[in-house]
Amino acid sequence: MKKKLTTTTAHKSHYRWKRKVFVAVAFGLCFGSLALMQNQYISILNLPASTLALASPPPAQWPKLAFLFIARNRMPLDMVWDAYFQAEKENKLSIYVHSRPGFLFNKATTRSTYFWNRQVNNSIQVEWGESSMIQAERILLEHALMDPLNERFVFLSDSCIPLYNFSYTYKYIFSTPTSFVDSFADTKEGRYNPKMDPVIPVDNWRKGSQWVILTRKHAQVVVKDRTVFPMFQQHCRRKSLPEFWREKPIIGDTSKQHNCITDEHYVQTLLAMGVLFVVQQEGLEGEITRRSLTHTSWDLKVNREWERRGWHPLTYKYSDATPELIQSIKGIDNIYYETEGRREWCTSKGKPAPCFLFARKFTKPAALRLFNMSAKGLPRPDE
Repeated sequence: MKKKLTTTTAHKSHYRWKRKVFVAVAFGLCFGSLALMQNQYISILNLPASTLALASPPPAQWPKLAFLFIARNRMPLDMVWDAYFQAEKENKLSIYVHSRPGFLFNKATTRSTYFWNRQVNNSIQVEWGESSMIQAERILLEHALMDPLNERFVFLSDSCIPLYNFSYTYKYIFSTPTSFVDSFADTKEGRYNPKMDPVIPVDNWRKGSQWVILTRKHAQVVVKDRTVFPMFQQHCRRKSLPEFWREKPIIGDTSKQHNCITDEHYVQTLLAMGVLFVVQQEGLEGEITRRSLTHTSWDLKVNREWERRGWHPLTYKYSDATPELIQSIKGIDNIYYETEGRREWCTSKGKPAPCFLFARKFTKPAALRLFNMSAKGLPRPDE
């Protein structure tokens, strides 16, 4: 009996010893795990910010609108655009400016931080109506295409203003997979130069506004073109304005001269031909919405001299800048193309929509007057 009791006692002692060992091991594992986690946390805190950024999940990446401004020097309407860009908080836009060579956008030349250092570094001197304007556009596209997130490319002048806020503009432009290119058959003005044939057939000759919005595919078509642009450089030149005739006398009847304004024909004709990477393909006109989203008023009554009619659009001055003007532009819902007998009804996502998102040409006093209307409780142009 005594032997059996001794055996039972020994068994219990052995069990208690095993339990103590198990508890000790478990405690040691927990303590070690906590120590390891603490060391890893400290190591993470000591990592450089760049490493932490790579380790963290990437933010949502939206396709971006690339705003491509063609400016003489400064951006006179910079504060209007500053307010417009401030409404965008999701990195959905990028900005590029082509100004005269050597001009820099910094604290001394613009009040808007959105334009700081946004000038392209290989700009050229641009002459109105000449092929240099197309070169400037191609330079802007080359820079903008470097950002793979840029999916739409919006050409604007330094006298343009937005008519709606950024959110509406973004949704409108991305509501369709097409480019917005004002393009129609040019059958009246005789700007086509027969010397362009056969590289540019007359059947592909188009005219339209230079203020286009291109998809990434069409932007690449413009940049890669090595066929159509050289023909424009050689055979598409504007006729000299009357005030320059003393310096360079014109011989013969000026009415019979070709008056080819490159920026009003190049993109339209290129896409009609479908020249892509120097390989002839079917025309790309089926991939464009054939209208511009930038309103321009060509009032022939402004210049009564025949030689100057239609050379430049109407410029809106301070007295013109009223809510009624903006509402009249925003109320346009169709565009008629006389040479084609075509009426383009403006839509977005299959529903009727305003035709224009931007407007030009506005002087600085006119644009600032519209901008300041918000402080007086009047309707703003972007509402």
